[in-house]
Amino acid sequence: MHEQICTVLYEDNHLLVVAKPPGLATLTGTGTHSSVHRWAQAYLRHKYGKPGRVYVGLVHRLDKPVSGVMVLARTSKAARRLTEQFRTGKVKKIYWAVVEGIFPDQRGTLQHWLQKDKQRGYVRVESEDRAGSRLALLYYERKAVGRGLSWLELRPQTGRTHQLRAQLADRGHPIYGDRKYGSRHGFGPAIALHAYSLAFEHPVRHEQVVFVTAPPAIWRCFSHLGIPLDLDQD
Repeated sequence: MHEQICTVLYEDNHLLVVAKPPGLATLTGTGTHSSVHRWAQAYLRHKYGKPGRVYVGLVHRLDKPVSGVMVLARTSKAARRLTEQFRTGKVKKIYWAVVEGIFPDQRGTLQHWLQKDKQRGYVRVESEDRAGSRLALLYYERKAVGRGLSWLELRPQTGRTHQLRAQLADRGHPIYGDRKYGSRHGFGPAIALHAYSLAFEHPVRHEQVVFVTAPPAIWRCFSHLGIPLDLDQD
């Protein structure tokens, strides 16, 4: 029997859209036995009785402790077209985050230059003229505050590694549970960062599609901020 780890939001012959739980890697790697990619292969193999290796194309990633919407390609043509949309910034992403402290501004833009530290698995904020640094742009809106926390809606304009985590930490407001970037709190296998919405052009039908998913149950501890865990109430 196939284990239901992700929740399927949509599928057709070209796409598989899922809600990823926190604590699950996108791709199996060293020391990682389960992943969204491996789960999707097993899901399709089981559902359709496919023998052998099942094609699943990864066109973007979510960090292991992050939850939310992911789109996977079921054909190489769909993978190429979706990858190009991500590369050119045509995919519109909305994240929800709970950060430590009272975020001072109602809305605005964060601009940083980021550089990877591959040995530490960490991203640093650097100066613009630092070799290898890349521009990161992020629009934000403060949705609610309470008990020393802030709920933010984030719309990244670039897709840098750990971008949201590093930019918010640099402002002195690390994401709740993100100890790597300075949070003082634990949050189980998660950090309080959730990919709420993903909008893109269907790679074959060429119509705009939008997928949303509510944060996981672990977010109930933020009920005082009014974050909807049931989208029918949103």
